[in-house]
Amino acid sequence: MAVETAGDATSHTPEQLQSVRETLKSPRRLKTEVLAGLVVALALIPEAIAFSIIAGVDPRLGLFASFTMAVTIAFVGGRPAMISAATGAIALVIAPLVKSHGVDYFIAAVILAGIFQIILGLAGVAKLMRFIPRSVMVGFVNALAILIFMSQVPELLGVPWLVYPLVALSLVIVFGLPKLTKAVPAPLVAIVVLTVITVLAAITVPTVGDKGELPDALPSLFIPNVPFTLDTLQVIFPFALAMAFVGLLESLMSAKLVDDVTDTRSHKTREAWGQGVANIVTGFTGGMGGCAMIGQTMINVKASGARTRISTFLAGVFLLILVVALGGVVSVIPMAALVAVMIFVSWATFDWHSIHPRTLKMMPKSETTVMVATVIVTVATHNLAIGVGVGVLVAMVLFARRVAHLVTVERTVTTVEGHETATYVVNGELFFASSNDLYTQFEYALDPDHVVIDMHASHLWDASTIAALDAITEKYHHHGKDVKIIGLNDASTAMRERLGGKLRAGH
Repeated sequence: MAVETAGDATSHTPEQLQSVRETLKSPRRLKTEVLAGLVVALALIPEAIAFSIIAGVDPRLGLFASFTMAVTIAFVGGRPAMISAATGAIALVIAPLVKSHGVDYFIAAVILAGIFQIILGLAGVAKLMRFIPRSVMVGFVNALAILIFMSQVPELLGVPWLVYPLVALSLVIVFGLPKLTKAVPAPLVAIVVLTVITVLAAITVPTVGDKGELPDALPSLFIPNVPFTLDTLQVIFPFALAMAFVGLLESLMSAKLVDDVTDTRSHKTREAWGQGVANIVTGFTGGMGGCAMIGQTMINVKASGARTRISTFLAGVFLLILVVALGGVVSVIPMAALVAVMIFVSWATFDWHSIHPRTLKMMPKSETTVMVATVIVTVATHNLAIGVGVGVLVAMVLFARRVAHLVTVERTVTTVEGHETATYVVNGELFFASSNDLYTQFEYALDPDHVVIDMHASHLWDASTIAALDAITEKYHHHGKDVKIIGLNDASTAMRERLGGKLRAGH
């Protein structure tokens, strides 16, 4: 078998680089996938433990979830090279249930959330991604980068002073090594170098082992001990539904981001129901559930150069091997190394172009407003779902406001066969935001007895517009004047025939 040279990858399309079969034939690309999986596994361990603490459960639940989520999604997911594991967003959503009803209800909610995700995925929820504007996506990415950085700040407070030079050295490695060589992932080199330094020099700094006890056995089948009653369903239903939506939103947004980074397209419907399958598997193996992890995914695809499902699968496998078989070695890894890796991920994730003065000057103010609103709400709530939801809402309001001002009404008065006629030509899209102003655009008292409203350059979109037209005609009839509406297209005519005269005008 011929060994590829470093330049051979440029002869492959982005889609070909995602092929598992072709990667297995290429020692160089396979090495990239294997090392990427190892780096991601190392980065997952402290994150999974931390998220378990947030959720109020044993660290093993987070570690087992990260293993089962990664391995399962490697087969059923729709986005190659994306990492799914236990996440902070899921931990925040589910924590109140753990506190009030315990772990068994928690696991039952994880399984139910997986069922919901399969249903939503098959129902086509992924298609709703098309309604998320680019400005919201940019805000999502920037907020995510900020949250990743903020999550590392506690690791830099109240620690021995030696942590700071170790973090600085690790940052030099992760930022500088790629400029010299990309043969080995810089994050892996940083982790190995700092671990060797701290062990040989007997430096006492916080380590992975300080985060919590690592498991010493494989995950096994877990059946939640809850009564199968309507009361149980009422307890877990709202948490499961919230977890399903938050998990899908984060996963689909992350998939879209990876699509941009890798210049490929993902199967988002498959990713949606795949997340559901992964959560069901995770629940029945005693895991806390999860979704796509953008930070670890960026380590995988951006910092390490992975492109296939191999790296995702190996991240889960390596994670299990590291915590079960090599727990003693993993526990001595200094947190300073992992902090530096996550700071690098934060820097690489942030869209610096979006805040460049030239970009801000060129970009419409409404777009910038949406981006900033998404960032502020996401960072303030530490909830990506709420931030994206607010961003989409702000984008809709600003869009409606902008479109509403594009409607124009032109009035002319002509004399035909001795009869004066006022003709109004309406131009633009008429919906709830623009139709409310339409009512004020007519000279009801000053117009002659005959009025024509020409709608050939407009379209009626909703009941608000029909109600506005009813109000206009009623107003003219109140003044004893004849009004005729002409030029409606077929769709607008059908809507007016169906609703006209049946809505109470709000004027």
